[in-house]
Amino acid sequence: MSRIGKKPVELPSGVEASVSGQTVTVKGPKGQRQFTATDDVSIAIDGNVVSVQPRGKSKRARQQWGMSRTMVANLVTGVTDGFKRELEIQGVGYRAQMQGNKLVLNLGLSHDVNFEVPQGVTVTTPKQTEIIVEGIDQQLVGQVAANIREWRAPEPYKGKGIRYKDEYIFRKEGKKK
Repeated sequence: MSRIGKKPVELPSGVEASVSGQTVTVKGPKGQRQFTATDDVSIAIDGNVVSVQPRGKSKRARQQWGMSRTMVANLVTGVTDGFKRELEIQGVGYRAQMQGNKLVLNLGLSHDVNFEVPQGVTVTTPKQTEIIVEGIDQQLVGQVAANIREWRAPEPYKGKGIRYKDEYIFRKEGKKK
């Protein structure tokens, strides 16, 4: 039995959900999102509660049960609170700034990096060494943050690069004479 799948998803006030076939649509104050579940699960709405049940005893049905419930919960969280990833830049001369819809990164390369921000995500730079990625789609927010981090991943000797706010970088000792 899935412990996650058994738990119903409660809809807070101001959030509406509807099911048509296998597609769940959730509308909230921040926008609208939808998820299409596989045929291995059935999704039902009772008042302000969304519940997911498996359609069989197969292993695949049990796998999809917990995953589908989590996806519906992420839709509700996205349209109410949204998702956020914070990045910080460390290194002498490394900085970031927004110019319209582009994030301009100075990362010690021979050129500035112009990162085009995709639709559905907002990127802000409160300081030159902080980047905040926000949106209602958890997957898209995480992917954009990973793409920004990829330009200069933190290195283990000096710790220079772009890292997540809560990330720990294992530091190595350099060569000795």
